[in-house]
Amino acid sequence: MDSQKKDHWDHVYQTKRADQVSWTQQKPQSLIDFIADFKLPISAKIIDIGGGDSGLTDFMLEAGFTDITVLDISQRALDKAKNRLGDKAEKIKWIVSDITEFSPTESYDLWYDRATFHFLTHDDQINKYKTICKNAVKGFMLMGTFSQNGPSQCSGLDIKQYSDTTLPQLFGSDFQRIKCISENHLTPFNTTQEFIFCSFKKLKQTTTNF
Repeated sequence: MDSQKKDHWDHVYQTKRADQVSWTQQKPQSLIDFIADFKLPISAKIIDIGGGDSGLTDFMLEAGFTDITVLDISQRALDKAKNRLGDKAEKIKWIVSDITEFSPTESYDLWYDRATFHFLTHDDQINKYKTICKNAVKGFMLMGTFSQNGPSQCSGLDIKQYSDTTLPQLFGSDFQRIKCISENHLTPFNTTQEFIFCSFKKLKQTTTNF
């Protein structure tokens, strides 16, 4: 695991509250709407990549989903989520891993990432991510990244921007685009950041079963 990257995110989650980081959302309504469109059964296997202390987990539990995994490079981020959820945390599978080193042992009906992919700025990292998705996703994928009108950095780190054209093109060999939307995210500091969200369905011929 990249210790420098891990230390960075551990420090962020150790020193900042939810209202002190730009990515906090009170209610991720557009993401909830996307997930509703997939019409997944409550038993669907769902993984939140870079989920950290995200509140989306709370809404997924409230919706009745029973097989949720949250992956993050920061143990401190996951500990904060566990503390917030209390006894409900026992219903979640928690994984500490750098996404580029993640070796899934099961396949997922929904792969969701709003927090991690745009931090991968080198081709080797991006290609590793794509290979993991190709092998681990059997259903849908929902990706959120900063748009070409969004920030060029987040939490002091460089990011890679995408559009409703470049993001689908990147995953087009393994996933069929369903739809893309742009969204202005209002941060806790009353600033806006433009995201692009794209939903995809796995192409059947590339499905890998565990």
